[in-house]
Amino acid sequence: MKLSVKNVRKISSMTLDKVTGAEVPKLYCKPDGYLKDILDQLPQLSQKYRPTPWLSNTHAHLLYFDLIKKRFVHLEYDLIEQLEMQDGGITGIAWYGLHLPSETPTIVVMHTITGSPESMRELVRDLHDYTGWRIALCLRRGHADLPLTVPQMNLFGSTADLKEQISYIQHKFPKSNLYGVGSSAGTGLLVRYLGEEGDKTPLKATFALCPGYNTELGFANVHPVYSKIMTQKLFKRFIVPYRQTWSSTESVAEVLQTKTLVEFEKAYFALAGFENYESYTQATNPIYVFENIKVPLLILNAEDDPVCHIKNFYPYQQTIESMDDVAVITTKKGSHCGFYEGLHSRSWATKLISDFLKKFE
Repeated sequence: MKLSVKNVRKISSMTLDKVTGAEVPKLYCKPDGYLKDILDQLPQLSQKYRPTPWLSNTHAHLLYFDLIKKRFVHLEYDLIEQLEMQDGGITGIAWYGLHLPSETPTIVVMHTITGSPESMRELVRDLHDYTGWRIALCLRRGHADLPLTVPQMNLFGSTADLKEQISYIQHKFPKSNLYGVGSSAGTGLLVRYLGEEGDKTPLKATFALCPGYNTELGFANVHPVYSKIMTQKLFKRFIVPYRQTWSSTESVAEVLQTKTLVEFEKAYFALAGFENYESYTQATNPIYVFENIKVPLLILNAEDDPVCHIKNFYPYQQTIESMDDVAVITTKKGSHCGFYEGLHSRSWATKLISDFLKKFE
C-alpha cells in the first residue's frame, strides 16, 4: 500500500501531537452562562494547543520562559511613574502606549511574585501588539527598585494600593475603558480585588494567567526545587536591599531562616503589616471573596505547571461551574506562564487573553 504525501503529513502531525502533548483545551464554566457563548467564539479554544516541539517538557518550557526568552524581548516603556500611597509607601506604574488617543482602552497588568518592568516586557509587548491598546503595568511595593519608605511588602500585593493605582489611571485617562490581567502571583491580587469590589470595579473584563487559587495552600504544591530558588529570590529582592527599612521588624531574622515558599508565606505576615498569620490570610487570600466576582474573569492553567499546580484548581471546579462570570481553561501543556507555540515561540496564552478582552470592547 502506497501512502500519499497528504497521509504521510497527517501521520507525522499525529505523531508530533502525541510527542508534544498537543490537545484541545478543556473548558470549565456554567453550561448555560453567557461566558460560554463568548468562549465559543474564540477559535483557539476549538483547536489544539501545540507547544513549540522542543519546549514540550515542562521544565525546559519554564526555564526558556524565565531565563532565555525574556533576554531577547526589546521594549522601552514610555514612562515609569512612582506613586505615593496614602500611608507614604511607594508603588509605580510602567506605561506603554501613552501616545495613543485618550479613549483607547487600557489594560491594567498585575505582575508576578518578583516581577519588574524588565521581566514583564514580553507580556506587555504582546498584549499591545494583539490589541493595539495602552498598557499600565502596576508595580507593587519593593519591586523595580522602588524605595521602600514604609516597612511593608506583600507577596500578592495590596488591594488598597491597587485601588489607588486604578484611580490614578482613571484620572489620567477618564475616557479609557479599563481591563485587567494578572500573571501568576498577580492573579492573587486581581482576584482579591475583584472579590472585594464586586460590581463597583471599573474593569470591564479580566484574565488570570496561571493562578494558585488558595494562597494558604498553593505553595505546598510548588515543585521543591523552584520553591527553594524562589525563596532565595524573595530574600534578594525584598529583604536584603532594604535591611534598614526592616530594622524594627523583629520577625525578619525568622523569615530569613525559611527554606521554602510555604515557610516564607507562614512567617512573613509582619512584613505585610499584620499582627498574625490569621489576620493576614483573612485580608489577602483571594479565595475568601472569590464568589463575589461580578465581572467577566477567564482563568488559564496548564496541567503540567510545576509552580501553580493544577491540583490547586480542582477543589473549586464545581463552584466555578456554577458562577455566571468566571470560567477556567486548562491545557495539557504550557508549563508556568509560557504557553509557547510555533517555531518562533510566541505565546498562545497572550493571544487568547487579547481576543477574550476584545470581546468586551
